[in-house]
Amino acid sequence: MGRLINIDNGGTLTDICVWDGDRVSYTKTLTTPFDLSQCLFDGIEKVSGEATGVTDLAGFLSGARHVRYSTTQGTNALVERKGPKIGLITDDDALVDQMNRTEVERDLFSGLVGGRTAVIDTAVDDEQLAEGLVQVVNRLTTQGAARLVVGLVSDGEAQERRVRSVLLRAFPRHLLGSVPVLYSSDFAADRDHPRRVWSSIINSFLHPTIERFLYNTEHRLRGHRVRNPLLIYRNDGASSRVAKSVALKTYSSGPRGGLEGTKALAEAYDLKTVLMIDVGGTTTDVGVVENAEIATRRRGEVRGVEVSFPLSDVQSAGVGGSSIIAVVDGRIQVGPRSVGAAPGPACFGFGGEHATITDVNLLLGVLDADTYLDGALTLDPQRSAAVIRKTIADPLGISLEEALVQAEHAYFEAIAASFADAITDASTTTVAAFGGAGPMSAAGAARINGVRQVLVPKLAAVFSAFGIGFSDVSQSYEVVIDDGSADAVRAKYDEMLARARRDLYQEGHDLEDCTIESVISVERDGEQPSSSAYAPGDEIAPEPNTQTTLTLTATHELPHVHIAPDSAGEPVDAVPTAHRTIRSTADRVDEVPVYTLVDQPAGARASGPAIVEGPFFTARVLKGWDFRVTTAGDLLLTDTTPSA
Repeated sequence: MGRLINIDNGGTLTDICVWDGDRVSYTKTLTTPFDLSQCLFDGIEKVSGEATGVTDLAGFLSGARHVRYSTTQGTNALVERKGPKIGLITDDDALVDQMNRTEVERDLFSGLVGGRTAVIDTAVDDEQLAEGLVQVVNRLTTQGAARLVVGLVSDGEAQERRVRSVLLRAFPRHLLGSVPVLYSSDFAADRDHPRRVWSSIINSFLHPTIERFLYNTEHRLRGHRVRNPLLIYRNDGASSRVAKSVALKTYSSGPRGGLEGTKALAEAYDLKTVLMIDVGGTTTDVGVVENAEIATRRRGEVRGVEVSFPLSDVQSAGVGGSSIIAVVDGRIQVGPRSVGAAPGPACFGFGGEHATITDVNLLLGVLDADTYLDGALTLDPQRSAAVIRKTIADPLGISLEEALVQAEHAYFEAIAASFADAITDASTTTVAAFGGAGPMSAAGAARINGVRQVLVPKLAAVFSAFGIGFSDVSQSYEVVIDDGSADAVRAKYDEMLARARRDLYQEGHDLEDCTIESVISVERDGEQPSSSAYAPGDEIAPEPNTQTTLTLTATHELPHVHIAPDSAGEPVDAVPTAHRTIRSTADRVDEVPVYTLVDQPAGARASGPAIVEGPFFTARVLKGWDFRVTTAGDLLLTDTTPSA
């Protein structure tokens, strides 16, 4: 069938997971922020040795059917406000106020747009409009706007076409092209003006974050004779080639891969509610799978702001394995700033001057300096001790040992806060913990929130990359329906079908080999849309004061990996491979057993305190927790302490 290579690019580490139809191979590599394509190829070369026993990048890629890629760079950029300054051109003074109704909207608008707004008068002739637009564009670019969004309200679609024509005449193409302009009515079929313009602003902010290296990566892949184009994994759970991908739909795409994997876990373990916490380097991403269905919003949210496109309901908090732990106003604060991959945690030895949970866990004894990332990187405890003394212990006037204990508890609380609001019933909730830092902190954070079961997948360190393996190649289109007559709606449907045929052909697939799904959504103010299937030839009656949208999705299915259903298995005692000294309080250390996950048979179990070393991850089993190794080799933790 050809190899399916899945890559999840994070702020600190990049994960690679490969399925050849029989076996899953995986690895991790440090993210290279100076050139994000480099870590992609470094990782593929590394995993080629894992999969075949021979490190051969060119040969491995020549046998690839598809390379699917997701990145948290956009999510991280929004969290840390690292991206281009956006300028907004509108024709309605009230629009900016409507886009700043809530605190989260005001915060995001301030970070992305700020005062770079302009109101134009479209009720003038073209000459006057051109004069006004030249002044507006010059002012916004002088204020630092690197990208412009045109979001008009009065007869928006027609007036935006007019503005485009005027701008193309008023500015030389090479000058206007250096400041890209996005017209909101082109970008989203949505009559909700604030939401449509918000979508355009966020897309304009995210686009350069992924654009600057994706085409270079695609070019390098062609040089290795990869048969099909690079596929970008999207937040809707599908993939598409770079030229056919929308930046906004890649927001939290890595966590969507984790959610797809979480859904597979829920089915394999027959779990009612599974709460995903994907703890990466910069963020913790939280999502819910209820009754084996991924929680999705027809009108998704980005950093608490509603947008025009469907997105999985993933919330991202600025706390991760590389989040800076520091003293602020006399208290320990975790995140949202991150040390990233460069320089990384102090213990990496790359010049880091800030404390992270990686440094804390190294000095607590949770991490082994010689086995981190399966021995690929040796950690330096002396550097960790130096930065923790300087940035935590000394400012608080406490010992290094006390600083470590307090920092760990602050980290548990920060992770717990990231998913507390997602819990509806702790007694029926299982936390699925993955990402590099998830297994270390899941039990401590779950206990704070009253959740008593934690599931750590065997592939926890690369689980989002693994989850990308459940995606297909897909394209979606939507139009607003004003005329609901059967002929008018069918004409819209046929137009979208023609676009799907063209786009899927460019993806390398015939439309006849694809599944076509069409849905009518009816939306009332302030409510998520209600949806129903559309069959060509149906008549639709748009209701007053609603927005009716026709969506068509064309999907070409790819082979999917599967997780074996779990059985309790014969209970056996887990066998430790070593012991490790771990600090539990400022003045107490304990010797705890260390178990190697892949060496334990199904049904193996033991009680905490303990450490379980998995492939590229370390799981912390606290006192009062038991663990069991499942049929699939995953780690199931249960809190056995009496309920309050």
